[in-house]
Amino acid sequence: MNPWKRWIPQALLPAARWAVQTAQWLPQWPAAAWHPWRRESKRRLAALRDAHRGRRCFVIGNGPSLRHTDVARLRDEITFGLNRIYLAFPEWGFRTSYLVSVNDLVIEQCADEFRDLAMPKFFTWRARRWVPLDAYTTFLFTTYTAPKFARDARGRLWEGATVTYVALQLAYHMGCDPVILIGVDHNFATQGEPNKTVVSQGADPNHFHPHYFGPGFRWQLPDLETSEMAYRLARAAFEADGRQVLDATIGGKLTVFPKVDYEALF
Repeated sequence: MNPWKRWIPQALLPAARWAVQTAQWLPQWPAAAWHPWRRESKRRLAALRDAHRGRRCFVIGNGPSLRHTDVARLRDEITFGLNRIYLAFPEWGFRTSYLVSVNDLVIEQCADEFRDLAMPKFFTWRARRWVPLDAYTTFLFTTYTAPKFARDARGRLWEGATVTYVALQLAYHMGCDPVILIGVDHNFATQGEPNKTVVSQGADPNHFHPHYFGPGFRWQLPDLETSEMAYRLARAAFEADGRQVLDATIGGKLTVFPKVDYEALF
């Protein structure tokens, strides 16, 4: 066989893969760049650029380990809460500094609750179908494909199969150092095909609250492999800027970031 026939398809594969990935998110781009809601969102993101330069922050995952974490210590810290973290607010007695949600199923089913939250909120641009722009809401242009780590949150952010990765990109944008993870258990009792949509049949064993994804809630099974790839991109980006991401999750299974003892942080 002519060696050129073997080489050409392989050589073109990265370009072909890029073309497919781009075709999946490019149709969103004009509105994501120029719609008035996005223009206002980019203005708000510009104001947040390096707003917390050199200050530590905590990204709070939703794993069962939160039940064994003294979250009350974070009352006066910079905190990023994810998805339905607000279910814990009454018990904690305070709200996180920010809330981030990018999963369509979560936003669609919890839209009323999200709209009622009078706190800084970041949603995927796709969420505009369910959540309008208001004084607290900022829309992010997030996509499922074309892996990258965004150093400027005004542009496109890859979701990395986990909202935690989006929060890491926001923390980078705001200048936080170090960024400390808690509640990121990276371990699910429910098993199955990654990204497959399922319907919860009972109490939720995978999160800190039994009603987080309670009976009848539609959600997607985790894609831990893709998440780990995303976390490695995050670690590389932070370290290239002389910053750190640390993992203080109690009993967490994630091994990408250096581990620290939560209590020792205080």
